[in-house]
Order: sequence, then C-alpha cells, then structure tokens
Amino acid sequence: MKLLSVNVAEPKIVVAGGERIQTAIFKKPVAGPVRVSGLNLDGDRQADLTVHGGADKAVYAYSWQNTTYWRRELQRDDLGPGTFGENLTVDEMLDGEVSIGDELEIGTARFLVTQPRLPCFKLGIALGLPGFPKVFHRSGRNGFYLRVLQEGLLAAGDAIRVTLAENANRMTIADFVRIVTSRTPREEELSRIMCLDALPRSWKDRLTVKFGAHHR
Repeated sequence: MKLLSVNVAEPKIVVAGGERIQTAIFKKPVAGPVRVSGLNLDGDRQADLTVHGGADKAVYAYSWQNTTYWRRELQRDDLGPGTFGENLTVDEMLDGEVSIGDELEIGTARFLVTQPRLPCFKLGIALGLPGFPKVFHRSGRNGFYLRVLQEGLLAAGDAIRVTLAENANRMTIADFVRIVTSRTPREEELSRIMCLDALPRSWKDRLTVKFGAHHR
C-alpha cells in the first residue's frame, strides 16, 4: 500500500446558492515532504471546527480506487487527488478493508483510524452537484478519518504500513456505516460498536441517544 498524493488547502470564501460560504474542501496536491501536526498537515486548515477537524478528524484519507469509481459513475475525467476533500489519497485501502482501530505508519508519522467521513453539503459544492453528498454516503465509499499518534513527515510515494486492530472486535468502515445507518441494527452489532476503543465518544453518545441508553 502506498500514499499517492498529499493534498492541502486553507479556508476560502465561495459563493453557492447566493450565499457566501467558507470552506477548505478544495484540496490540491503538494510536492515534497509535508509535516504532520496533531491537528492537521502543514498548509491545511479546517474551516468549520464544529463539524470538521479536531484530534479525531485531524486527517482524512480516501482510496484512489474510490475516485476511479466516481470517474466512471459520474462520467467525469476531472476528478483527481484531493477532489473529495481528502488530505491523503491512498491506493487500495477501501472501506471494506480498513477497520476502526487500525494503525497506519506513513513516513515518520503514525495514525489511528477513528471513524468514517460523513459528507456535508460542501462536497456537493466542490463537485457542482448539490445532491451528491447523499449519493456519496449511500455508496459505502466514505473514506476514513485519522487521529495523529506521532507527528512527523510524509510525502507522496511513501509506503503505508498497517497494524490491524484486534481481530476480536475488528469492524471495517463499511460495516460501521451499514450498522449506524440501519433502522433496526442488531443488538450484538451495537454492542460491538460501543466496545471500539478508537471510536470517538461523540459517536457513542450519538448512538446511545438514537438507539437507547442501554447501549452505553
């Protein structure tokens, strides 16, 4: 597995639907080593910290195989690294292969997989398709967020070394999304989610409210 592209952006104002919106979704590839800090990459910043960023969403990774899928599905050849707002474009590492709690080592930096990306309306702005976030989410091609375990340097072309989460409670990004979007998830599936050490407390609190306090 390999890091294909490192993509960053500073927030900027765009006009959409007659409104001025601040967003940093328009990521562009950068060359050479990039420093990883605890909350983002050098040259990158999140616009709305109420829903983006923070330690559990410091870096967003997306598989290039997903991008090639969307190029075919949308019949667009203008979709490249960073198109979906990802900081790291990786080969392989599809949602059905990556689990919450997996650890990644890239360059001299280390990361923990914490959760899937839930798209907001700004993804629709980036692609010029207002209804696309719902399509994106239903596709099961969400990508995943990373917590920084060790700051360091990384660059396009670096190998990605993966340490798998414990098999006893291994849950892929795809399975997690399927469960939490189900109207009637199974009791044992919810219990497994609540036992995921790497999953942020905000997710567990949300699911407790949605499906009942006994899942705490």
